[in-house]
Amino acid sequence: MVENQLNLTEEKPDKTSNILPIIIVIIALLALSSTAIFIKIAVSEMSAVATLFNRLWIATIIFGLWSGINQARTQVKDDQPILPQQPYPIKEIAFLIAVGLVHVLGRLSWTWSLTQTGAANANALGSLNPLFTTLGGWLFFNQVFGRKFIIGLILAIIGAIGVGFEDLLRSNYNFTGDAVAVISSIFYAANFLLIEQIRNKFSVLTILVWRCVIGTSLMIPIVLIFEKQVFPVTLSGWLVVFALGAICEALGHGLIVYSLKSFSSGLISLLLLLNPVIVAILAWILFSENLSVFNLLGLALILGGIYLAISSKESVQSSVNIPMQSPAESES
Repeated sequence: MVENQLNLTEEKPDKTSNILPIIIVIIALLALSSTAIFIKIAVSEMSAVATLFNRLWIATIIFGLWSGINQARTQVKDDQPILPQQPYPIKEIAFLIAVGLVHVLGRLSWTWSLTQTGAANANALGSLNPLFTTLGGWLFFNQVFGRKFIIGLILAIIGAIGVGFEDLLRSNYNFTGDAVAVISSIFYAANFLLIEQIRNKFSVLTILVWRCVIGTSLMIPIVLIFEKQVFPVTLSGWLVVFALGAICEALGHGLIVYSLKSFSSGLISLLLLLNPVIVAILAWILFSENLSVFNLLGLALILGGIYLAISSKESVQSSVNIPMQSPAESES
């Protein structure tokens, strides 16, 4: 698949192979930091649910074309197919399907929480996914996290909440909306953990295609039943949803999935808390937005917590280290 060239890099234990995963995460974070801006523009023309639907089907087409072009170019017979085939165990295929389910459920629950509670509440409670990712990895997959990682995790989560603390004080409280926002964090955590377990069994593209196909399939009846306007009506609207599908979903989340081969799901979910840091810096540079004391304190806690977590070496590397093999290789 598309990873053939990347796998060649991974096999060489040189400095480039050590730096490449870090560069990939940085690019992913930069791509994902634009998500909030694109969604804010898109929802001025259509609902958040319709925006999510368009984002998913556009990403599905991009991944499908990417796969087709790569297979036509490489012409490798024993390359991993998009359709999972034997000798993959049923458990791994079930995990692949579950990834698509929890992915769209996480997006939908968080989007719905925005209609029931304040945006600050939804963002703050939505930032709890590193906590659930770490807890789930420890409970269900026997993952080990060092003391430094746990302390760094707590500091980073407090910092993420602190960034929006002033907005949190002014926002309306709604138990139902807040509860659903917490549930969305659990779905996001499950998504990271499931992908980490199958990352070395299926190619990046297989995971991403199936995640988007399942998500799009689940969204079709929802938008047809509840939405009057499914697609954008202006050129700017189409450009925005295409940017969401190409930049945020395909590039951003695609690289995040790829990075799970090098880093633990707990660390990746923790690194995603850097998004408010990037957004705040960009807003300060581009729009001259002032940063309050709470903003600066929160950003400092996020950076300090992540630095402390990274220093815990046993918690950084993915615990799933089985090299990915093609079906032909597995049989030999």
